[in-house]
Amino acid sequence: MTPLITTLSDLVRLNSVNPAYDDGGNEANVLPLLRNFFRCRGIETFEQEVFPGRYNFIARLPGQTQRRLVLEAHTDTVSIKNMSIAPFEPTIEEGRLHGRGAVDDKAGVAAMMHALASIKADGITPVCEVWFAAVVDEEFTYKGVLKLCEGLQAEAAIVAEPTELRAVIASKGVLRLRITAQGKAAHSSKPHMGVNAISHMSRLVLALEEENLRLMAQTHPLLGSPTINVGVIAGGVQVNFVPDACLIEIDRRLLPGESADTVIAHLQSLLDELKTAHVGFDAFIEMPPLLVDEALSTPADIHLVKCAREVLSGLGLNPAPCGVPFGSDASKLSRAGIPTIIFGPGSIDQAHAADEFVEVAQVEQAVAFYRQVILSYV
Repeated sequence: MTPLITTLSDLVRLNSVNPAYDDGGNEANVLPLLRNFFRCRGIETFEQEVFPGRYNFIARLPGQTQRRLVLEAHTDTVSIKNMSIAPFEPTIEEGRLHGRGAVDDKAGVAAMMHALASIKADGITPVCEVWFAAVVDEEFTYKGVLKLCEGLQAEAAIVAEPTELRAVIASKGVLRLRITAQGKAAHSSKPHMGVNAISHMSRLVLALEEENLRLMAQTHPLLGSPTINVGVIAGGVQVNFVPDACLIEIDRRLLPGESADTVIAHLQSLLDELKTAHVGFDAFIEMPPLLVDEALSTPADIHLVKCAREVLSGLGLNPAPCGVPFGSDASKLSRAGIPTIIFGPGSIDQAHAADEFVEVAQVEQAVAFYRQVILSYV
């Protein structure tokens, strides 16, 4: 294996499953590898505590100016439950490296590490100072990137996610909510004496299905339509009760320009309409939301995007900016006033999969991209 793929394999061997998923993992498990890699190459590093025992890791490459370019990737992974392969035993078959985190996001981590290392080894001082930030908690509450953004000054940022080597300038946002329908308990032999919360919730679920069809009329040139999905439903105590409560959790994907407050207000209007139309209907949106993350929309004509397009063209890759439906740390950096794109090796279709893998050739190409952007960003 090349040094790059050795680094990626070593990263995959380390259980850095986000602690929220209770698989015995922790991003702290990758810190010794990161520290040793950059220390051996004489590259300055420092760390930020995000949670007790969980740290963002930053490597700094000095520049000719005080301007700063940030390369960011996350060190946590999703759960290993229901995987069809050994999660922490990286294997290479037919040009693909398999293992949990292989594509999301350790391929990006390894590629960024080696891009910085190659510039240092060549004795080059780039125009801009470069930070490589390996952050925690992207797969749960984004606390790592939020900590990174505290007081951060930078001209631009590139976030590593599996984009199949495309420069992404737009991504959907997400709003997650819990809605509870309230009923009245009664014995199932006399259901007329109660109010069935599940029955009322079914009306809301159907209304949300119609809402999703309505949303398809809205389009974005890079992202398509916003969506709404009911992902969780729970209600009732036992079969011979009329259920007095039922809840759902919904996932609403946002387009650039849509606000969470406006969407919540619209959903409340749907609840009000159902209450008027159906006697006994009573449901409320639990606040605060489970998650709010705004969409990413980076102008196509800014310097970072132009630089990325030129580098991609030079590498023989597709230079046209594109959009993706998934969220990432990029929107938080953008919201902090830092123009940001998303770029990385591999496909999102393999992220979180039972057999997660990344194309080795794409990881190697990603190193070339990150390196050339660093050297070309003047």
